Amino acid sequence: MKEPVIETVDSYGMTAERQFSDLWSRDVLSVRDRRLLLLGLLVGQGIDDQAEVQLDAALRTNLLSEDELREVVVFITHYAGWSRGTRLNTQVEELIARVREEDPGPA
Repeated sequence: MKEPVIETVDSYGMTAERQFSDLWSRDVLSVRDRRLLLLGLLVGQGIDDQAEVQLDAALRTNLLSEDELREVVVFITHYAGWSRGTRLNTQVEELIARVREEDPGPA
């Protein structure tokens, strides 16, 4: 006899999503400010995969321009170290190239 499928609710996931939603919707800091703070923390801790997600979101939502992302690289490199700064620079340049390739703009 086959066991029935048990449907479960991801209560942790729902709780975490709600908390992050509340955190990001507070109005004292702008979303741009929060994104910059988070980028600094992620790069400083070497959490490259999440930094890449945040870089992508910042560029695609126009919170940060290409030039601003490059300036973030310069600034963070001096505080997080050259190794992490070099990795961040690679992430930023690859993202910019990918976004430009997807949307080359007016011809």
